Amino acid sequence: MVQLNPTAYVSQVDAYIVGSARTAVGSFGGALAKLSAVQLGSTALKGALARSKVAADTVDEIYLGNVMSANLGQNPARQVALGAGCATTIIGTTVNKVCASGMKAVALAAQSIRLGDAHVVAAVGTESMSNVPYYAPAMRFGAKFGAAALVDGLECDGLRDAYAQTAMGYAAEATAAEFNVTREQQDEFAVASYQKAIDAAAKGRFSDEIVNVEVPQGRGRPALVVNADEEPAKFNADKLRKLRAAFPAADGSGSVTAGNASSLSDGAAALILVSGARLQELIDAGSIDATHGIFRVAAAADAEQSPERFTTSPAPAIKKALSRATLGASDNANVRDFVEYVELNEAFSVVGIANTQLLEFPEDRVNVNGGAVGIGHPLGCSGARIIVSLCSVLAQNDARRGAAGVCNGGGGASAVIIERI
Repeated sequence: MVQLNPTAYVSQVDAYIVGSARTAVGSFGGALAKLSAVQLGSTALKGALARSKVAADTVDEIYLGNVMSANLGQNPARQVALGAGCATTIIGTTVNKVCASGMKAVALAAQSIRLGDAHVVAAVGTESMSNVPYYAPAMRFGAKFGAAALVDGLECDGLRDAYAQTAMGYAAEATAAEFNVTREQQDEFAVASYQKAIDAAAKGRFSDEIVNVEVPQGRGRPALVVNADEEPAKFNADKLRKLRAAFPAADGSGSVTAGNASSLSDGAAALILVSGARLQELIDAGSIDATHGIFRVAAAADAEQSPERFTTSPAPAIKKALSRATLGASDNANVRDFVEYVELNEAFSVVGIANTQLLEFPEDRVNVNGGAVGIGHPLGCSGARIIVSLCSVLAQNDARRGAAGVCNGGGGASAVIIERI
């Protein structure tokens, strides 16, 4: 494999991931529905801090990815940080880049460290899609005449293209047509995503990722402890293959279904990043836990296309990030010459299929422990979740470098390259 930029290895202000954790991903209205996005975020952050052995009161800053913040209260980032025991002096910034919010939080955390603005930064992504409220826009000054409608905040701010005013799934249908991806291919991709997630859980591959979530049950009953993703338990391959098209054309045809798309979900993921200077201090003091690996954030990048083409934006974002990580050496080279594993957020099965093709990357090294179709897609969480998963994959396979990419509504995508040291 081609050598990455060697000067970054010794940089005192380079950014390193020293701990990460995620909650299990809960189904829509499922086991985690009683908890807010803030509560889920604090739980994930506590887990990441515990695994890194970095003291909560030493965290300088937090970036929180969250898409649907209505009814969460002011600046959820600060709420998550204080809920995890961080100092009241911590700087908090909430990020909304739709599905890429959690990954952009990681990129901004690394950027803050490289600029010398902070030595310890938390990056968190969280979403409780179960708790997104309905809006009553006419109630502010009163409806003057006729019926007053409610607006579904989940649909309006999370699942509908702001430009075409159509469901995001129609863009997935267009991508399937462009890349000649059949219904059968999407279903098989979905079945594989579920099966990989089921197998990974059975083999304990998520044990380095998932932290317990205690959900109060009320009336003196013991809390429910949630530590397994809910969606895989619902898997039925036969039913998946029989589902009707969710975004049909006028003639009723279509290939994207509820089964080969990601599901509405709840969950959170967190990562602790430190500067090279602080990392050395922690190593010298013997106060860093490297059991699960330490990872350098080699580069990050964003890419944009026209809004309806968001589905294929992860590939150019990953290539752009690799160009930065390799000082341009990857501009005309194959991604597989630089990284060993890739994590792509499976908003739809066709997103995984198309971007794997565009990257010309081996299918058996993409989302090896399953993806969002099989696990779930809590919007603001997923970008951070797949980086947590990528850290696990690199450690489990004794691999060095990986790339993560996630598309987002409006035409964009974010990508991060990490390197295990």
